[in-house]
Amino acid sequence: MSELLPNELLQDVQTKLVDFVSNSLLTLPAILLAIVILLLTRTVANLVRRGTKKVAAKTLKSLSLQTLLVQTSYAGTWVAGILIACLIASDLDVESLISFLGLGSVAIGFAFQDIFKNFLAGILLLLQEPFSLGDQIIVGDYEGTVAEIALRSTQIRTYRGELIVMPNSIVFTSPVQVMTGRPQRRTDLAIGVDYNTPLPKAVKVLQKAASSVEEIKPSPAIEIDIVGFGDSSIDLIVRYWTHSEQKSVRRIKTQMMIALKQACDDADIGIPYPIRTVYHFDQEHYNDHMAIESAQN
Repeated sequence: MSELLPNELLQDVQTKLVDFVSNSLLTLPAILLAIVILLLTRTVANLVRRGTKKVAAKTLKSLSLQTLLVQTSYAGTWVAGILIACLIASDLDVESLISFLGLGSVAIGFAFQDIFKNFLAGILLLLQEPFSLGDQIIVGDYEGTVAEIALRSTQIRTYRGELIVMPNSIVFTSPVQVMTGRPQRRTDLAIGVDYNTPLPKAVKVLQKAASSVEEIKPSPAIEIDIVGFGDSSIDLIVRYWTHSEQKSVRRIKTQMMIALKQACDDADIGIPYPIRTVYHFDQEHYNDHMAIESAQN
């Protein structure tokens, strides 16, 4: 019995090995066919994306809807190709495959819930269109131009040239300030004048200087508001409207500051700056602002 046992084990291993090789050879054509289908799917998906892009450009005016149609058609082609490849490689019937996908989708949903949230948020952003490609927006601590709106993420090009890739779930749930949502934008520029300056004179000088700056929108009109009494100046705000692009806003703001400063200089209106008075005490005779001799008495 001790001599037969090793022979039986060896025979059993050989039988299992032969069965494994036989099964592998039987499934090898199906696996190869599935690989071919995946390669064809990649080619077909690229063709579908190009064709959909051309059709969408002719039929849809909205860039967001064009992007949504192109990306969903591309993703749908890949999903169909993968399902067909799985069906062929696993040698399952349609009912068994559907049952398997139903059970697998639950596990995948828990594992990739963040990714699915980004996809859903991306679809809603493309449908609702709170902003479009080329818009200048502020999301959280980031400000820049929208470079791309995809199903998973939104790309923002900052004014310093940095590319920020932000998940769509964050963009969708965060307050988004669209700076170019309207053709024009208001800028509030603060300025302070000396307390000896007559306020009607200051308002008149600033109004005239602001009106002389080119590229200022004539409507709504320029406003000069007196907002408060500061520590060293009477504070005013010059409100004016320009094009909404950040580049235009910065350029006109520089011109406005030059014009206001020149007008104040010509009208002898002082623009004060904070003044700090420093008192020096002889530490040998003073302690905590009191004379040492007086404290002793």
